[in-house]
Amino acid sequence: RIPRHTHYELVSAAGTVVVRATSQASASGLVRRIRIDPREYPVIRWRWKVEGAVTGGDETRRSGDDYAARVYVAFEFDPRRAGFADALAYRAARALFGPGTPYRAISYIWESQAPKGSVVPNPYTDRTAMFVLRSGNAEAGAWVSEERNLLEDYRRAFGTDPPAIAGIAIMTDTDDTRTSATSWYGDIALARSGRSP
Repeated sequence: RIPRHTHYELVSAAGTVVVRATSQASASGLVRRIRIDPREYPVIRWRWKVEGAVTGGDETRRSGDDYAARVYVAFEFDPRRAGFADALAYRAARALFGPGTPYRAISYIWESQAPKGSVVPNPYTDRTAMFVLRSGNAEAGAWVSEERNLLEDYRRAFGTDPPAIAGIAIMTDTDDTRTSATSWYGDIALARSGRSP
């Protein structure tokens, strides 16, 4: 139901191929469906770059829920861990969005103003926790490398161990603020702790 979608394309940058995302009052994500046990591969690594933080972005309001760059890690629904109410809510979401609908997600964001290192609630759903990895324009225009431990972040966000990873997505969106943003995403890799991907 989003009228304009973000444009994603492969481009050459610094001798390698990356994804460039261009959003003009638009939103959409680029998703890679996978199934991986986060206990076996708990570390996620990637690099990203933004032209600038989203003007008017505000993670506390739906009208400001836009980000120059996000990396989502979606987790499967595990009926063994869900209560009756959770199971009903998940069935309803699956009926609305189709098979492959994730149960919970972690969203790593390049925010406009929230302090780096904070974990903020998503204004649309309590099933997504947003970790602010970068904030503002201080590092805009430069490639920045990230490494996160998914087990630790999931436990911090939801208070329990995660089920299997269902997919990873990138998203640059400006539909709520009606602004524009350009960002670049390098390879995303999952790894065992302290080892190569």
